[in-house]
Amino acid sequence: MKREFNVVIEQDEDGYFVASVPTLRGCHTQAKSLDVLMNRIREAIELCIEVEEPATNQFVGVQRVAVMT
Repeated sequence: MKREFNVVIEQDEDGYFVASVPTLRGCHTQAKSLDVLMNRIREAIELCIEVEEPATNQFVGVQRVAVMT
């Protein structure tokens, strides 16, 4: 069965790409390139769903919020 997951990708201060899957607690990985990152997150998802069913959250979107610091 084919399943699809939303993946959030950010780039950290050292230039690494970091991917996480909001519906799978603790499912994240990092890599220097997006190609490697996508392979790693697929593998991480496969491992995560072996031990935990995904939450039924529905992805709505991403918003940027400014705050005074």
